[in-house]
Amino acid sequence: MFRPRLLPEKSFPSYAYLPGKYPHPVRDPLGHSYRSDPVTVAVGEALGSDVFRWGIDLFNHGYYWEAHEAWEPLWQAAKQSAQHRLFFKGLILLAAAGVKIREGKRVAAARHATRAAGLFRQVGSPGGLFEKALGMTPAALAEHAQAIVAYPVVLREPKSAEPEPAFNFILAPVSESV
Repeated sequence: MFRPRLLPEKSFPSYAYLPGKYPHPVRDPLGHSYRSDPVTVAVGEALGSDVFRWGIDLFNHGYYWEAHEAWEPLWQAAKQSAQHRLFFKGLILLAAAGVKIREGKRVAAARHATRAAGLFRQVGSPGGLFEKALGMTPAALAEHAQAIVAYPVVLREPKSAEPEPAFNFILAPVSESV
């Protein structure tokens, strides 16, 4: 499956983090994001931000822990918008499911995916805001998340630090010019 890049000028991390296999990206001096500056984004700008788009690039290419970290500040900034908060928490949980799939932990992956699906089902999309941001409705994303539970993904044992996408869909924002 072709997986486009939204921010091709940014280099992917040197490895896709899996707990216990590689240095912790933030806490370990050998981590790929050690001493990274924290990011702040206003919730009104979040869906059009490079921070959000970077999270999509990371997610689509199998860097699930890193996508979770990219979206975390957006979730934290969304304290005043219940819909944004549900949306970002759903994305974070879906990324966590990707980490668990890559680790071979099916029960944990199913738990995260089920929680993500539940959150996406609660998200409304005023003016198609979230649909434009992902290229699908939150309800469709809930179905993809629930499919992880119904049809568990089994990946090969990671042989290297290379990411392996665990999902058969991509997040692809709708261009404003379309």
